[in-house]
Amino acid sequence: MTDFSILGERAEWQRDFERRLHASYTAVGLDAAAAERMVDSARDGIDDWTVAEITDGGTRVGHVAVAVADDKGTPAGRIGDLHVDASHAGRGHEQAARDWAETWCAQRGATRLDIRLTEPAGELFDGYAVRAQLRTRRVGSLPEPLDGVTARPMAQAEYPAWLAAEKAAYTDDIIRSGVLGPEEAERKSDRDFAKLITDGLATPDNTFLVLEAAGERIGTGWLKHGFLPGVTYGYSLHVEERHRGKGYGRAAMAVGERATLAAGDSVLMFTVWGGNEVAMNLYTGVGYRVIEENRSIDLPRPAARPDPRRHP
Repeated sequence: MTDFSILGERAEWQRDFERRLHASYTAVGLDAAAAERMVDSARDGIDDWTVAEITDGGTRVGHVAVAVADDKGTPAGRIGDLHVDASHAGRGHEQAARDWAETWCAQRGATRLDIRLTEPAGELFDGYAVRAQLRTRRVGSLPEPLDGVTARPMAQAEYPAWLAAEKAAYTDDIIRSGVLGPEEAERKSDRDFAKLITDGLATPDNTFLVLEAAGERIGTGWLKHGFLPGVTYGYSLHVEERHRGKGYGRAAMAVGERATLAAGDSVLMFTVWGGNEVAMNLYTGVGYRVIEENRSIDLPRPAARPDPRRHP
């Protein structure tokens, strides 16, 4: 039987949690310094988590950490950690811990439950909607240009229209993922761009590109170098609608990888929002692995419908 007891002393759990996180980040190609920066970010709010020990017949088998916090006036729950030791995996403890976390958060008024996955979870969170994925790939060698696609620096005259289009696309991505509604998504887009691009095309450590093929503009790119030690973050590698379906998506990724190496970084990282299966499939096809996946579910979870086949 799976039981849960709230921990008083959490130091041992936190050391193990951070070790597991660090290992998951290095496993997908991040250097130790970049992995440590990711772990630092994951510590945000950790002191407010409630951590429970998972036991089976008095034997500790793992831990689950939860929290409920205000999100724009609405309580939102979070599973910060859910881990069952390998020697006890596959015996139902994972599902019991997930159910316990959902109940714990719902009892405290949460109407949504979020989780950030950094390791494969099998089918445990299949009922949770994918909100966003963080993908990464180590760039080992300079990729050859594909499909005749080249890149040049964006001109100042091209910047205002590009910025307006990028902000609109970002807003649409947030809305489609289900993270925010239209008004909140637009405000977030305005805030994020104002923070990220402080000096337009002259913003330090940023590369703004125009992608061309056969002398015709086919898309744009925006990359932030040194986002983490050795990591370039691709905010956007965009192929225009009329040029899609021609294989230019892979070519755009190669452009981003060349810019990454030119800046002295060795890893390229992207976020893809939930609902954008085309981008997810593209990233998978060119070797970008999921380093983090954010999912959520509404609370309370709907009761399972009875199987009519069992009730003749």
